[in-house]
Amino acid sequence: MSPRNRWFCILLSVVFFHFSHCGDKEQSGYKIAVIPKGLTHEFWKSIHAGAMQAEKELNANGVAIEIDWQGPNKESDRGQQIKIVENQIGMGTDAIVLAPLDANAMVRPVMEAYRNKIPVVIIDSGLDIEPDKYVSFIATDNYEGGRKGGERIADLIEARRQAEPSFKAGIILLRYDLGHASTDARERGFLATLEERGLTDAILSSNQYAGSTRESGQMKSEALLNQFRDQVNAVFCPNESSVYGMLQALRRTGLLGQVYLVGFDATPALVEALRKEELHGLVLQDPVRMGYLGVIHAVNILQGSTPEKRIDTGAWVATVQNMDDPEIRQRLSPDLSILDK
Repeated sequence: MSPRNRWFCILLSVVFFHFSHCGDKEQSGYKIAVIPKGLTHEFWKSIHAGAMQAEKELNANGVAIEIDWQGPNKESDRGQQIKIVENQIGMGTDAIVLAPLDANAMVRPVMEAYRNKIPVVIIDSGLDIEPDKYVSFIATDNYEGGRKGGERIADLIEARRQAEPSFKAGIILLRYDLGHASTDARERGFLATLEERGLTDAILSSNQYAGSTRESGQMKSEALLNQFRDQVNAVFCPNESSVYGMLQALRRTGLLGQVYLVGFDATPALVEALRKEELHGLVLQDPVRMGYLGVIHAVNILQGSTPEKRIDTGAWVATVQNMDDPEIRQRLSPDLSILDK
């Protein structure tokens, strides 16, 4: 056999092996790791429900897939999330759907996945990395979500001023935690809207952090409310645990009903507070869709298609006036029954 024919045969063998391997893989099933920032908040349960819905639909359509749902016990545990990603790489997981707990700390493990040819879909929160190192970024436009929260606060204050010309606004922004790209964008969007609406001088505090738990959020909230008790009349919190902590602090300090509270995300307790008008607005995301699309696009890239690089899953503001509208209601109280099966 001539050298030219020999190399041609080798090339054919490589191509045959590649395609037969891909076919075997699709028949044996894809393993997709879905790694949230934490496991306890309702938001992550909704992400999980969306991922499971995608798994169910894909299997029903003949694409064998198994979801491996793992996350850190606390949203402050960067080390545990890094270890989970590294373990998935070591096990040869086919693809990873990741909500980065820290925009910088998670760069190294994602780069390790990239070098090992394991595609990564980023959901919920951004990562400080070149776009070609991940498949797609699927999330709320968090800056716009923060702006919507700012508009709600500004509208409430404007209406109060029209009713009481002597009313003086006093606003607190309670931030979430350091290193979270999603909540940082919300906070920046909120402050930008206040500036546009001429309310910058009304800000009493904007540099305090709630921390990653409801308990730490409540402690920080009580300290702020006691410090600004005679001045504060509006508060914005950029995530579920911080708004819940602030709601409890308003109850404990006797300021419930006297302070406009606008937050981000929904739980049964927050929905009830909204209906009672203890809360005055909730900026809603679509975490079910986030988890669903994360898994769908992880499989798409494994099957050779190229998903959109940036997918915005939307943001809405729920109030007591619109909370029973179908579009709002399905995001206030998403169906999580698939997790019980």
